[in-house]
Amino acid sequence: MVAALVGDPARANMLTALLSGRALTATELAQEAGVTPQTASSHLAKLESGGLIEPEKQGRHRYYRLADPDVADVLEKLAGLAARAGHMRVRTGPKEPELRRARICYDHLAGDLGVQMLESMVSQKLVRRRKQEIVLTEDGEQFLTRHLRISPEMLAHPRRPVCKACLDWSARRHHLAGTLGAALMKRFTELKWAARDPTPGSRVVNFSRAGEKHFAALFGPTGD
Repeated sequence: MVAALVGDPARANMLTALLSGRALTATELAQEAGVTPQTASSHLAKLESGGLIEPEKQGRHRYYRLADPDVADVLEKLAGLAARAGHMRVRTGPKEPELRRARICYDHLAGDLGVQMLESMVSQKLVRRRKQEIVLTEDGEQFLTRHLRISPEMLAHPRRPVCKACLDWSARRHHLAGTLGAALMKRFTELKWAARDPTPGSRVVNFSRAGEKHFAALFGPTGD
């Protein structure tokens, strides 16, 4: 059932738009899918019934978001498989280089900079990695507290791991997900190092010039 829900092109476009982490209206999702509002409502009802999205009512508007980070993880992995197999449909345009460089993947940083960050953290021994298993080290905890004011207590979650490898569809390498990935992205935004593109459905993350310097100082290329 899940495969059938994701497999429809219109629904796949809707779900991909929701990878931005933002809640979007049915009208916005209809535009992303290229279908009429009536058709969009039918698709959204199926996605909600299948447990892939959840609605949120605010005033007269009804918004939709992905039901869980696990849904985002599956979608990103499917995109990676599609890219590897040569079946990726990309809407090319002026934002394409920016999308590949830095984008949001539900609530954490993806793209070239997301991959660079994880590889730098491994190189600095801030995290320990064995295949797809990633563990935050004691040095990593001290680093995060000292440089970004992210404490271990802030990362605790009953249903979500602190660190998780997420396969990046554009770089074909892993970036960092989990509560740590989300906390880092949130902190970059709070410090005004980075800001999300305000366009509905956009996943682009833009770093300021100062933000790039701060990011590079902490997570510069490893040279591998």
